[in-house]
Amino acid sequence: MAAPTNTASRFSGLTRTPRQRLGPTGPRRPVSRRRKPLTPYLFLLVPVALLAVFTYVPVVNMFGYSVTSWNGLSPTREFVGVDNYVEIATRPELFGVLRVSLYYIGASVVQIALALYFATVLSFNVRFRNLFKGIIFFPYLINGVAIAMVFLYFFQPGGTLDSALRVFGLGDLSQQWLGDPEVINYSLAGTSVWRYLGLNFVLFLGAIGSIPAQLYEAAEIDGANRWDQFRYLILPGIRPIVGLSFILAISGSLSVFEIPYIMTGGANGSETFVIQTVDMAFKYYKVGLASAMAVVLLLIILLLTWIQRRVVPDEKVNLS
Repeated sequence: MAAPTNTASRFSGLTRTPRQRLGPTGPRRPVSRRRKPLTPYLFLLVPVALLAVFTYVPVVNMFGYSVTSWNGLSPTREFVGVDNYVEIATRPELFGVLRVSLYYIGASVVQIALALYFATVLSFNVRFRNLFKGIIFFPYLINGVAIAMVFLYFFQPGGTLDSALRVFGLGDLSQQWLGDPEVINYSLAGTSVWRYLGLNFVLFLGAIGSIPAQLYEAAEIDGANRWDQFRYLILPGIRPIVGLSFILAISGSLSVFEIPYIMTGGANGSETFVIQTVDMAFKYYKVGLASAMAVVLLLIILLLTWIQRRVVPDEKVNLS
């Protein structure tokens, strides 16, 4: 009698293979899921194009103008090589105006200190802190021309500042705030402090807000007061932002233009390097020399930024 047939044994020697979808010419290849979408690049196309047209192309043209003798109107430009740079190096009055930037650098230090103080205080739970945040940040939203016009009335003889001094019995301190070469740069630098305080304040406030709340709770449990929290928790946590603020302060102090140009036009010893550069191009029609001055200023800012980054390098902040 024949043995019964086992159905499972018939297929025991066969190897199962995964099912494949057949295409017109054979098996289809698996679809790759690592294809990079083009949407982000399409969104970046317009901003990058605008940045190139209005920033990088003018900078390249500036380098080209700096090696020519051109009045800005003539269709032809005479190539002079490094003669413009030699003239800058041999004319001390062109670099002498950089000493005015020292007033603004000192004002920037005061500005950063005040911004850090207010940001630290208002990061804690105090009354009307949102109101004070708005008051501190509001000047940064005002147009620079409007601020300069307001402070022209503020500093004029018999103006707001002199009236306030008389109210407090300090009328003897009144003087020519924008007419005395010994005082004018302090007045202009103080105006820049009032205007740009809000920018650093917002940067510091955002950086302080990124510190985890549980770290403050742990510090309070350990008995740390507000000063200890600032010294050992807040200041180390916002060190990169403080470094960035100093870089912006130095570059801004060397390239001051708006406030002194509108308020004084560079008179009475308030002329800055940028005002001198603008006058060289549009008043004396020496666009080639003015472009060389702009290149020199750019190189000075880059050099000081590099030195600052080497002296105070960025470090990763680890508060965990």
